[in-house]
Amino acid sequence: MSVAGTPAAPPPTTFARRHAWLVVLVVGTALFIAEERTLVATQNPNLVPSAILLGASIVPLAFVAFVYGRRLPYRVPGPAVAASAFLGGVIGTIVAATLEFDVLRALGGLPMLGVGLIEETSKLLVPLALLIPLRRYRTPADGLLIGVACGAGFAALETMGYAFTTLIKSGGDITDTVDILLLRGFLSPAGHMAWTGIAAAALYAAAATPRRRQILRFVGAFVVAVVLHTLWDSQSSLIGTAVVAVASLGMLAWTAHRAARATVQADPARMTGARVSGPARGR
Repeated sequence: MSVAGTPAAPPPTTFARRHAWLVVLVVGTALFIAEERTLVATQNPNLVPSAILLGASIVPLAFVAFVYGRRLPYRVPGPAVAASAFLGGVIGTIVAATLEFDVLRALGGLPMLGVGLIEETSKLLVPLALLIPLRRYRTPADGLLIGVACGAGFAALETMGYAFTTLIKSGGDITDTVDILLLRGFLSPAGHMAWTGIAAAALYAAAATPRRRQILRFVGAFVVAVVLHTLWDSQSSLIGTAVVAVASLGMLAWTAHRAARATVQADPARMTGARVSGPARGR
């Protein structure tokens, strides 16, 4: 039983929850292939928006489902996760685009570090705003999940923009557009989703225990996210991008491990429902 005034232990991680990401990925991919083949066969431009939407959203949604299915002590409500993905994407892209435009207009140029700083800050606005209504869910695990969801929304909308631009510049070439969707979609978990998950987990840990140590850890995590983002944008080859991608996913996995361990140390009794018996189960 839960202590009065605190959220109950999370429900057990079921088989369906652990493998829901596979259903999202397989069904989404099948729908995208059907949409793309129909578009090529009919040359009907009305199918372009739905094809771009599917192509940009499948992998981000599947990765959010994958993270949610891990054996971590998530307690944040599902609607809050969905709202994080939607608002994080919309608000994040609007704020980032506005700031980048203003800086470019004022300074005549924007270095890669500036882009990373602006976008990583923009993606944390929704997780920061949710700290008030979600004050009972201020754990590193919940912050990681919300951060990944916000990164997913941002990545999906950004990919849609790139795909649309490619379609226009190529004169309506579907092949080039699909290539962009596949490349950016495949890499999205190691990009915006990982970086925001790392920073948001530290943000929620600092909000739960606003001590100097936790605040410094958040600053450090944010700097790591900005540096990874900058390195990603600075790459001119797929090999370099792959190296940064592996580093980003590695940092996200390490953050998830620390989130599980922090919850165990804080209150072992409340971990029973999550079926986490120790740090090794938090991956």
